[in-house]
Amino acid sequence: MGKYSIWVCEYSYVASYHKSGVIYGAHNQGYVKLPYCYVVIQGEGHVAMVDVGFNNKDYGKHLGDKFGVENWRNPATVLAEVGIKPEDVDTCFITHCHFDHFGNVEDFPNAKFYIQEREISKWVWAMSLPDRMRWIMTAVDPGDIVRGVALARDRRLETVNGPMTDVLPGIDLHTAFDSHTFGSMWVTVRNDGQAQSSDTWVLAGDLVYVFENLKGPGSNVDLEDIFVPVGLAVGSQTNLILATEDMLSQVGHDVRRVIPIHEERLKDAFPSRITSEGLRVTEICLADGATSKVK
Repeated sequence: MGKYSIWVCEYSYVASYHKSGVIYGAHNQGYVKLPYCYVVIQGEGHVAMVDVGFNNKDYGKHLGDKFGVENWRNPATVLAEVGIKPEDVDTCFITHCHFDHFGNVEDFPNAKFYIQEREISKWVWAMSLPDRMRWIMTAVDPGDIVRGVALARDRRLETVNGPMTDVLPGIDLHTAFDSHTFGSMWVTVRNDGQAQSSDTWVLAGDLVYVFENLKGPGSNVDLEDIFVPVGLAVGSQTNLILATEDMLSQVGHDVRRVIPIHEERLKDAFPSRITSEGLRVTEICLADGATSKVK
């Protein structure tokens, strides 16, 4: 029995992103479409999100333009496609502080935010470094970190130290320190509510970008190969591979149950539709009695 519905909601995209950015070592192998998405989880009396996108203004807009982001839409427009308003969201899990994941906190006035303490504190440290070391701040909007600290001031940010079980019923947080970022984490949904679940979904954040990270270059979800990590690691690609093994072990190595949020081909693996705004909604699963948002 499914306790939660899960949707991956595209809010913008990069039409042509260097393949080497999503698959380590894939140099001179062309480009891929890179959707920018967040995840909505609804059920058990809660509306939760995994990441919140970026604010298309000030330095956030500068980074979006720098990375070639197109067709940005605000959360009110995007979430309406699954029948939700930003004000309905009560919980936000921030997998990491890159601008496209942590930039829209002001759009969710009633939400409590969860982030790894190591993640936000290390970005404060990185902001203090000399300009010659600014590469470390790639894809981070310092304003997002300041807004995160303001959430803490307002008692709306909980900094987590390591894994956390049942943050909401059946929803757990897991860590991948010094991997894609200093304190990256991923979210699991045990959709049958059991401690030893047979219906678990892993929402991978940016620890996995595309199917090839899970199954190797040139592969798809039906083939077996080797892990190939994402291109960007503030920590190490080794730690990314170790995190990938941890994620897959939670779902019996069923690749289909690890959801790469930036993967355009989710539309081929799960029911999906394109909205009037030209953005995709992908339905990962439905709670018992819930109505599909893609049919």
